Amino acid sequence: MFSSRVALLAALLTLAAGLTACTPIADVEPAADAANPDCAIVMVSLPSVLADEQQRETDSQSSAAWGDPSKIILRCGVPVPGPTTEQCATVNGIDWILQEEETMWTATTYGREPAIEVVFNPEEVSSSTLLVQLENAVSRIEPTRECVSSNDLQLPAQ
Repeated sequence: MFSSRVALLAALLTLAAGLTACTPIADVEPAADAANPDCAIVMVSLPSVLADEQQRETDSQSSAAWGDPSKIILRCGVPVPGPTTEQCATVNGIDWILQEEETMWTATTYGREPAIEVVFNPEEVSSSTLLVQLENAVSRIEPTRECVSSNDLQLPAQ
């Protein structure tokens, strides 16, 4: 009788320890095209650790979060950006449109459909580290266009 109580108590303590270690599910708004089958390919290729942050569960399809609280949010299936004058950076063959705000930056793939969006605080996460580490997953979607600069444009001779 005593040993079964000890075993029960040990099981309850283990369960309680496991429950207190649980990370809450991140609430992420799903992207409009989150059900796109190409997003599934990207999602299974994402790293479990990104920019030294551990991946956590989210409550929406084709989304991911790293850190607790979330320091990085990724959504696949966001609207595909058209031609733009926004800053475009190529990192390991992946083109990203960068929108820099005061405390949050948004990087959106350019020339890939579906598009992937990553939101992060540049004071907590290095954009270069983050975008390099996402290369393997994002490259699963083939590019159809690429960023060009004004230097790449051929203007007609005058």
